[in-house]
Amino acid sequence: MNTIDLGKSGLKSAPIVFGGNVFGWTLNEKESFKMLDELLELGFTTIDTADVYSRWANGVPHGTSERIIGKWMKERKVRDQITLITKGGSSLHAKGPKDNSKDYLTGAVKDSLARLQTDYIDLYLTHYDDEETPVEEALAAYKAFIDRKEIKHIGASNFSAERLQKALDTAEEKNLPAYEVFQPEYNLMVRDKFEGEILKLCEENNMGVINYFSLASGFLTGKYRTEADFEGQSRKMFVEQYLNDRGKEVLKGLDEVSEKHNISQAGVALAWLIQRPGISAPIASATKSSHLKSFKEAVETSLSQEDMEVLNKASEK
Repeated sequence: MNTIDLGKSGLKSAPIVFGGNVFGWTLNEKESFKMLDELLELGFTTIDTADVYSRWANGVPHGTSERIIGKWMKERKVRDQITLITKGGSSLHAKGPKDNSKDYLTGAVKDSLARLQTDYIDLYLTHYDDEETPVEEALAAYKAFIDRKEIKHIGASNFSAERLQKALDTAEEKNLPAYEVFQPEYNLMVRDKFEGEILKLCEENNMGVINYFSLASGFLTGKYRTEADFEGQSRKMFVEQYLNDRGKEVLKGLDEVSEKHNISQAGVALAWLIQRPGISAPIASATKSSHLKSFKEAVETSLSQEDMEVLNKASEK
């Protein structure tokens, strides 16, 4: 499988990053191992996780996703084949404060390394901005790990353009490591959080961009078209916000392009992201082997300018 560059970081990635939030949540350990084996076989070797994943699952402790990935890499002896991404700085409690202080992040990175059973993390992201902590605190914490080669590269997620710019400026002024990859929420239903200032800033600084919620929590698969479709589903709280006139227009556009190329709606939604300006690789999850078909479709399908325009117009506000 062809790889793409994550900006100027030097990191290579598969064209789609697998979202490891499902490990320990909707997939148990055995199911997670099966999914990871299939991903590796298909060539999707970039995995995104975080220290807090699984914290909201019933009775499942935080860090379970990292533990599963770490155990799998060790048992399969495949660490060198994986581009590993994890994150820290988000509270381990569902509604707790964000914390990007040097002491907190230092502990978070050490804990992630232990759970992942690895000597290094390819890309470590500040999960959320903590506006009460100077941006240089996080960068100083990462510098120590980078100097020891325990972190190869750093990035940020969910920052405003102003705070991201400040972090980049501070890194240059104080000779600290700079964020090289950005992770925003971005998909056909949520475009304004990335398009505009953030996109411009990422392009000006040649930052890699790996967006999350690529399929809008499943809405862009076309599975949810009426309220009855998501009643009793765990994703109801995420999906119901999209079931409006704009959402229906987007589904109509996906249906049109999907039928033209004879691929799934999910495949079209991912292909659209792959071809969007500024995007390096979208993040997507799967809970069944059959779901991975859309990954292959997206990578193998080239949408025409006309296809892109159909989707762009349908998803405009």
